[in-house]
Amino acid sequence: MTFSIEKNQFCVDGKPIKLISGAVHYFRNLPDTWDDIFRKLRAVGCNCVETYCAWNMHEPRPGEFDFSDRLDIVRFVKKAQKAGLMVIVRPGPYICAEWDFGGLPWWIQCEDDMEIRCMNPTYIRYFDRYLDVLLGKLRPLLCTNGGPIIMMQCENEYGYYGDDREYLAHLRDGYRRRGIDVPLFTSDGGSASAFADGTVEGCLPTLNFGSRVKENFAEHDCRFPDVPKMCMEMWDGWFDAWGDEAHHTTDAKTYAGVVRDMLRKGSMNMYMFIGGTNFGFTAGANHDKKFTPDVTSYDYDALLSECGDTTEKYFAVRDVITEITGHTPPDVPANRPKKAFGTVKLSQAAALLPQLNALSKPIHSEVPRAMEEYGIGYGYIAYRTRLSRDYHEASLSFESLGDRANVFVNDRLIGKVYVNDETLSVNVTAQAGDILTVLVENMGRTNFGPKMMRKKGLPGRVLLGGKIHFSWEVTPLPMTDLTALRYGDASAKTPAFFRGTFSVDTPADTFLRTDNFTKGFAVLNGFNLGRFWEIGPQKALYVPASLLKKGENELVIFESDGLKGEPEVTFVDQPSL
Repeated sequence: MTFSIEKNQFCVDGKPIKLISGAVHYFRNLPDTWDDIFRKLRAVGCNCVETYCAWNMHEPRPGEFDFSDRLDIVRFVKKAQKAGLMVIVRPGPYICAEWDFGGLPWWIQCEDDMEIRCMNPTYIRYFDRYLDVLLGKLRPLLCTNGGPIIMMQCENEYGYYGDDREYLAHLRDGYRRRGIDVPLFTSDGGSASAFADGTVEGCLPTLNFGSRVKENFAEHDCRFPDVPKMCMEMWDGWFDAWGDEAHHTTDAKTYAGVVRDMLRKGSMNMYMFIGGTNFGFTAGANHDKKFTPDVTSYDYDALLSECGDTTEKYFAVRDVITEITGHTPPDVPANRPKKAFGTVKLSQAAALLPQLNALSKPIHSEVPRAMEEYGIGYGYIAYRTRLSRDYHEASLSFESLGDRANVFVNDRLIGKVYVNDETLSVNVTAQAGDILTVLVENMGRTNFGPKMMRKKGLPGRVLLGGKIHFSWEVTPLPMTDLTALRYGDASAKTPAFFRGTFSVDTPADTFLRTDNFTKGFAVLNGFNLGRFWEIGPQKALYVPASLLKKGENELVIFESDGLKGEPEVTFVDQPSL
């Protein structure tokens, strides 16, 4: 297969083609679901699939690369080719995507001279190393080498962020230098400012929007009249943040109308075809006037639901694609089975604070510092100090907080502080010899805008009674290995881990409700399903069938704030977003 851009058209084997694509993030969907997703992509009428690449997942530590399991992008691309799909890859290095730090690895923040998304030498050195590895894996899969990859993106929505055009040119030239000989593109909003700063010669300029095709292409048509017209992110829904009033949705018929308008204009990539899940601590956040962390589900009100079910929007779009192309797509596959496994009692518990040393070694620190400076990027971090004198209603204040802190005296909760609070402080009454603990949760790094470099934990001064308090023991808590915990009965004081087992005859997709819990995360058979929080809107965590085992399964719930009832959860057969 050959793929080329001929004036204002995409061509395959020399013949004009309209690209009809859907976004599927391999790192948000478990590998055993990929074939089903691709079949449904073909059945809606698509001929292409698009994906981002998550640098922070592929290089979790400097120089340590991971392309296993759901990070196996080579396998993902080969499966897409087998399904008869072309592939568009967007390697970043920045991807936004409502993903922690926009896909950038947390550890680059540890460099004193770091500035992201520009010609900063340290940033360039790190992402060049990453691209050497990633593109080395993808190069054999280019259509010029017999594979399905037809295009690659340089950066992402750079016109919203900065104006270092030398940086964009460096990315473009780096792709070519590494043997990437398929067409390159950029994607941005449709404003003159976005085009001025986000496009670069040698890369096809594409657009991102969710409605009003003619209006959004107005500036593009004036600036680039002789190039193919493509919406690289045609948003079919939106993401949810903790505390939103409800799950964001868009009308199926309205979106199908946008699809019709776009296909009459040119080509499109529907963002998202399936959103998938922000498993573990991977969800990102926005931070404008307030910090708004994203929920675990990335359902996005996409054509396929978070668990891969077809929707009303799927069939509405399918009808329009059939109308425009004149081709009848393959039959739509049935949805995967769902099952309600009922209530599971978590009869064992392990209090966190008495077992901090079982989970991680404390590090002495004269003053608290950011989470990243202690060598971890995700999870929680505990700052502990023994008070040398009495305090009465003394203010414990934080110059900066990332993102939410529970404050304890001798393991007794005395207050909570959230980054959005008007005042980042809590009053402390304690005696000499008491232990003061500040347990801080990282709720996700900002993935868009100028506040992306904001660090987690306690990156600023901590004052007690108006003075700098010295001598702390800091315990990083990435929560990746919980095997050292010692469990007793379920009467442990929170913050605590609650554990239970349940039996499964036939694994199937299911959804975990945590109604008796307040805030924390869930781990099933060692796999972190993601965060939960009573404020919603999400009320149930998606559990893919492949995470369950036939026979006995272990569930661990971490609760930071306190139980609202008996320590039990329920597995149901319906999502609650």
